Amino acid sequence: MQIDFKNIREQFMRMPIVLHVLLIGGVLCLLSAITLQALRGYTLHNQAIVVPDVKGLQLEEASTFFENNDLRYTVIDSVYTKDVSPGAIYEMVPGAGSKVKEGRIIFVTLNARTVQTAPVPDVADLSFRQAYALLQSKGFTSVDILYVPGRYRDLALGVELRGNSLKPGERVPVAAQLVLKVSDGGSAPNAASGDSINTSPDPSRPHTEETTATSSENEKWF
Repeated sequence: MQIDFKNIREQFMRMPIVLHVLLIGGVLCLLSAITLQALRGYTLHNQAIVVPDVKGLQLEEASTFFENNDLRYTVIDSVYTKDVSPGAIYEMVPGAGSKVKEGRIIFVTLNARTVQTAPVPDVADLSFRQAYALLQSKGFTSVDILYVPGRYRDLALGVELRGNSLKPGERVPVAAQLVLKVSDGGSAPNAASGDSINTSPDPSRPHTEETTATSSENEKWF
């Protein structure tokens, strides 16, 4: 059986709408195939790079690992910690071992080369709770409480570092062990406060003896 292509072509020519639909369908299929192929190449389909573990390394050393793995990096922040050496990488996002695409930017946090400091706030005449919260808000997390003789109970008197009184505004390391001096109101602190105070005689701390008989009255009032 011989196919009459001439007759078929003439029939298609008499139906231009069908011809146009077929042409449009062919063009769409071709464009879809080209787009999918391009996306596979652009997104590196089924290809991943494992982020190297460079935490603790200096940025100059870590940059070599990033370049060898076709990764980029940018420093977004710095902190101060004793966990890693100054200037070393403290944290990465995405973390070590994560699978990423080639050229991905790794966000790096460095450990500061200098000790982080903050100004000591003026805590005099504040309540114990206010003074303690103010110190913490400035970044001071290591604060001991020392009750000393004073007229008003739980009134902050000042801040000390290694036995030396600190002036308001004086900058000290935020990791320093500060001592917040608090007035005892003429009586020993309540055991329920959670502060351990040494009540044994100490020659280096004069005037720490038990108060007079009126202290029992103060204890009952407070």
